Amino acid sequence: MMKILIVKLSSIGDIVHTLPTLAVISRALPEAEISWAVEKSSAEILRNNELIKNLIEIDTRSLRRGKTTENILAETSRQFRGLRSFDFDVALDFQGLLKSAAVATFAKATQRYGFSKQNLREPASRFLLTDMIKVEKNLHVIRKNLTLAKEALKISVPENDFAFPIFTRTEHKKEAEEIIKRAGENFAILNPAGGWTTKLWHAEKFAALADKIWEEKGFTSVITTAPNEKDLAEKVLQNCKSGKVFLAQPSLKGFYELAKRAKFYVGGDTAPTHLAVAAKTPIVGIFGPTEWWRNGSPNADDICIERSDISCREDCHRRACENWICMDIEVETVLQAIQKRLELAEQNVSSRFSKIDLS
Repeated sequence: MMKILIVKLSSIGDIVHTLPTLAVISRALPEAEISWAVEKSSAEILRNNELIKNLIEIDTRSLRRGKTTENILAETSRQFRGLRSFDFDVALDFQGLLKSAAVATFAKATQRYGFSKQNLREPASRFLLTDMIKVEKNLHVIRKNLTLAKEALKISVPENDFAFPIFTRTEHKKEAEEIIKRAGENFAILNPAGGWTTKLWHAEKFAALADKIWEEKGFTSVITTAPNEKDLAEKVLQNCKSGKVFLAQPSLKGFYELAKRAKFYVGGDTAPTHLAVAAKTPIVGIFGPTEWWRNGSPNADDICIERSDISCREDCHRRACENWICMDIEVETVLQAIQKRLELAEQNVSSRFSKIDLS
């Protein structure tokens, strides 16, 4: 039996992007034992996953907090000691960092696969790998991950229609139900958060969009944020005139269950957006310093709104910017994208029904 270690430590969105690879490996190699090494802070979305034999939680952040070199080495040895007991045959490093390659090395995997030098976030990590896989430059991150698994394990991978194996429990479904009781069945999810300041569409515009969605579509808006982003959500609420908005701070898996029921989702390049993609929610993405073709939805029907009329977006990835204009997008532009996305969703529903043979 082959023992495979997936190394994708963080962040939550990046882990979601790696889930289709987990699904493909599990399907192609049903007898394999698959483990996953992940940062403790990002592990929740993987817990109780039936495709993962061993979820190995690591806290690399604790290695740095005010510790001396001696203490760091001792803590590293303690945390990684458990990795040595598994005898992995193959480790797949999807992170491309020195610390992720170090995890694969400590795990004593016979073969340690990662991306080639030009695809690594920290090129020095290649010295800890036994094999490197070259991928095309402008690939969506999901397809990039699948290419690594395909070449390393000699398996076939899908071109589209990716599966995102996320396993929830009754409490997560109940969490979503409680929110829906407040909002009603006809609701949209708006997520004004984004991690980086430069990824944020203005909270005031989210408020104006929520008003328009109610006036023109009759949908209430659920404003979702993490607990540490509550001020951003409150700003949306304060600027909303219709009163048809509700604030919610669900757990990750509670959000996933909620997204399954939403009519559509609007947000930037952030973990909830990627979870909404996994839930197959119709998506309208608002992207600025990062690329939709790389991080956005792989569903061709989902829509990205971005400033293609400015020259500074290419390879930007700035977390701070003095010329921050990429997110200057009008509410009406987003509303038009929502209308188009809803029409595409309706066409797909009609197409599915038209294929049913009632004879």
